[in-house]
Amino acid sequence: MAASIEHHQLPLPQVSGARLLIVVSPYYRQVADGLVAGARAVAARAGAAVDLVEVPGALEIPTAIALAAARDLYDGYVALGCVVRGETTHYDTVCNDSSRGLTLLGLQGHCIGNGILTVETIAQAQVRADPQGQNKGGGAAAAALHLVALKRRWA
Repeated sequence: MAASIEHHQLPLPQVSGARLLIVVSPYYRQVADGLVAGARAVAARAGAAVDLVEVPGALEIPTAIALAAARDLYDGYVALGCVVRGETTHYDTVCNDSSRGLTLLGLQGHCIGNGILTVETIAQAQVRADPQGQNKGGGAAAAALHLVALKRRWA
């Protein structure tokens, strides 16, 4: 159903000199690698420099971003990972709490693109992570860059 709906994307802002930190959980390595590749490509097209750190799981991503934000070394952050529904309610906890953590950081003024996939199957994740497919990693980088550009405009 969603494939038949046209999605509008804003033009990628040029944010020369911007520094992004990609925080990724490589729990599903192939998915994470696709997300990172997409994010790196979009950042490069926008003129942003990128650093990368890995954390054990999606729940650690907001904490890592908060630690980096406290040092004020980056203009924006890209949160990447994948949570696949299992047989228990752990899925709901991880999805909700990682998203809530990122939202709270964003409301504090940090420029964050959320690329943590929440899917039913690994096949869904692979389609979404593929830089030649849905490129959700690139979309998360673009979101962070749009917020960086907006923050610069309003500074």
